[in-house]
Amino acid sequence: MDVDFASVSMRFAEPLKTAYGDLEERELLLVRLAGADRVIGWGEAAPLEPYDGVPLEVVRDALAAYEAILRDGDDAPGGELLEACQSVADVPQALAAVDMALWDRAGNRAGQPVCRLLSDDPASVVKVSAMIGAEDRDQAAAQAAAAARDGFTCIKLKVGIGDDIGRVAAVRAAAGPEMELRLDANGAWDVEQAVRTIEALAHSGLELVEEPVHGIEAMRQVRDRVAVRVAMDETAVEPGSLTAEVADAVCLKVSSAGGISALLAKAALVRASGADVYLGSTYDGPLGIAAALHCAAALRPMAASGLSTLELFADDFTVLAVEDGQIAVPTKPGLGV
Repeated sequence: MDVDFASVSMRFAEPLKTAYGDLEERELLLVRLAGADRVIGWGEAAPLEPYDGVPLEVVRDALAAYEAILRDGDDAPGGELLEACQSVADVPQALAAVDMALWDRAGNRAGQPVCRLLSDDPASVVKVSAMIGAEDRDQAAAQAAAAARDGFTCIKLKVGIGDDIGRVAAVRAAAGPEMELRLDANGAWDVEQAVRTIEALAHSGLELVEEPVHGIEAMRQVRDRVAVRVAMDETAVEPGSLTAEVADAVCLKVSSAGGISALLAKAALVRASGADVYLGSTYDGPLGIAAALHCAAALRPMAASGLSTLELFADDFTVLAVEDGQIAVPTKPGLGV
């Protein structure tokens, strides 16, 4: 099998404020697999070191280590190839790229979109949330009003980065009482800060608070002390977290999960524990977003998924555009992008 790697850089339309710093651009690594049958598959590795602690070079080295395995694996089952890759470098973001490319190849070979390989009855559209990261309450309110006009029914507001109380109140007023308002702290608080802040903001009507703290035990303490639903994000990569029953919902991401196959397995564990599942993005490129959309189409999550992040970049990705708060699942073979 022919194996090629490339890197791409995408600039944000404006610097993105997060609890772990400002983001100005996104560098991704691409994998291209082409078998003897000339069917091609593309995958994307999307590490984000400030978020997941995984440097780009670690992923690049892992992909290089996989190259020999993939070149000799034209006739091997996809699962066997992934296991062999994992045995030499267990790096989820690199494995995700390979897994994505294998699913893309499988869909292209079958002439079917990936979601049709994952489910007999996939959804045709995926409900997504609008993300607001503005530190200024007036700008945050303006973005919320625009999201409401554009048909979004859920807004995700980054908190732990400034005037949280003022910004939450301004967003609620601008978005209206029917809008689902989700907060994402990216683990910016300790337990006491999280409890105090969530209690102070609860009157604004919150759908949930995502990753108020880091760690299974800290998450448990917060959930036990607040009335608002708590969701797990970064903590979901910790061993035992998916069945620990410390959150009401879990945000799963193709990149940190290790690919489409691993994400679906993790979603089954979460649902078996009684928690809800929804999909998110680490500011992925089009391939990563498409992969997440196919997963969401198969899983049909109740909550909005955080997959509208391509709109944050300077480039125009019309193929995965948001319309009325939803993204249409690609219908072309493979990942469809």
